[in-house]
Amino acid sequence: MVPFAALLYGPSPALAASFLGSAESFALLAGGAVTCTNSAVTGDVGAGTVVTQTICPVTGTVHQGDAAAATAYADFLSAYATLASTPCDQTLTGTLAGVTLTPGVYCFDAAATLTGTLTLMGPVTGTWLFKIGTKGTGALTGTNFSVVMAGGGQPCNVNWWVAQAATMTTSNFQGTILAGADITVTGGTFNGDALAGGAGTTAVRTGAVTLTTGAVVAGCAATATVPGDNDCHQPKPKHKPCNQGVGNGPEGCDPGNSNQGDDDRSNDERGGTPGHPGRKGGNNK
Repeated sequence: MVPFAALLYGPSPALAASFLGSAESFALLAGGAVTCTNSAVTGDVGAGTVVTQTICPVTGTVHQGDAAAATAYADFLSAYATLASTPCDQTLTGTLAGVTLTPGVYCFDAAATLTGTLTLMGPVTGTWLFKIGTKGTGALTGTNFSVVMAGGGQPCNVNWWVAQAATMTTSNFQGTILAGADITVTGGTFNGDALAGGAGTTAVRTGAVTLTTGAVVAGCAATATVPGDNDCHQPKPKHKPCNQGVGNGPEGCDPGNSNQGDDDRSNDERGGTPGHPGRKGGNNK
């Protein structure tokens, strides 16, 4: 039985969202079908067969049985197998209501039926892995279940490995579910990826993802944080290249540190004639 307090275990090896390979950009991914009704998705959606949208806006790309979906599914299967072999730090029981957990690998021998509020307390570099059904069978069911991140912990550094199906109903969920079978989300919010069919193979795809009744899913491609990187997987801005040859005109950039300590000054070229050294008129601003 887990006490209703923080469990102080050493952090496990980092399992940020990037371990998913090409599956990382998929908010929803199924070996079989994806069905989305009266819901909304931010991130790519991929299915081995068909994606059905009924009043379901998707901010991302929809892949139906194409090469991108197949590659992502194969990467998901690899990640699913990796997590399956990850050893546990602690075995859990109960609903996890009122429990606070620090980074680590937490396991349920069989099914997990969760309610109430679970708090994950840890730094931005902290990772959590929950494994459901480590003895061979077990589904994940959450009803009015909330996961709260505290202390800087990042939702997309939380992974839920499930031997069988996963069902979330009117829950505020954080983390990525890697399920062996189907994933069903009814209402509530889901901050992470829903990846279904891990017990399948690339040759015989299994698993379906179903969203309904106002479910809102924001995938990890939009929200994930690599440990130590607060830019959430967004590419670093590139400085505009400057050609400081005389006479090239202003380029909207300041490549040097020659403003004499005055941030209002710039060494961007203005005027001049190519081939004739020296500025023409200068540029003090």
